[in-house]
Amino acid sequence: MPLINMLKLSIDLWHRCALFVVLLSVLFVPAMGYSQELRAIIDTSKGTIEVNLNERAAPTTVANFVNLAIRGFYDGLTFHRVERNFMIQGGDPLADGSGGPGYQFAGEILLKHNQPGIISMANSGPGTDGSQFFLTHLATSHLDGLHSVFGKVISGQPVVNQIRRRDVINSITIEGDPSALFRRRQEQLREWNQVLNENFPNLKSVFVPVAN
Repeated sequence: MPLINMLKLSIDLWHRCALFVVLLSVLFVPAMGYSQELRAIIDTSKGTIEVNLNERAAPTTVANFVNLAIRGFYDGLTFHRVERNFMIQGGDPLADGSGGPGYQFAGEILLKHNQPGIISMANSGPGTDGSQFFLTHLATSHLDGLHSVFGKVISGQPVVNQIRRRDVINSITIEGDPSALFRRRQEQLREWNQVLNENFPNLKSVFVPVAN
């Protein structure tokens, strides 16, 4: 067989193998220990924002956000920072940009701020993610590599655009079962919840994952 034909055959086989791997990852996600699709319903004083959470790309960040939401940490907090044609930022119990849950962690710096409606973690440098998050008005590529993107808005972008400083986060409800995710991040969650219980004793109970 001519060398050029062998090369074409090799490339074709590589493409087929790559496609097979992608199909396996889609078809057998439950067996790999991923949670059901997780969504966050952010109820604000201006309306509701629905966000898809990307557990695969940002499992630690999503686990943190979901845990805080389920425990009611965000209920009643405000959007303390709003920058026109940039983003809205909330999740600070002190409402001045300096507060957090009492612990910090390093999120996943993988996804891009490449469209409006990206949800990402606010921080003051590497390893300082906590509870503060922001939602973008437009693509903000200058933030790529600096902040942990963990989802995107699928409904309610007009609400994001209407939010003003001091508007309230009434509640954040999680749709989907985070049990598989929480089992895989149980050590971190245990540490986080211990700190939360000490600093915020009136939060809701810790979520108990459903058994396998």
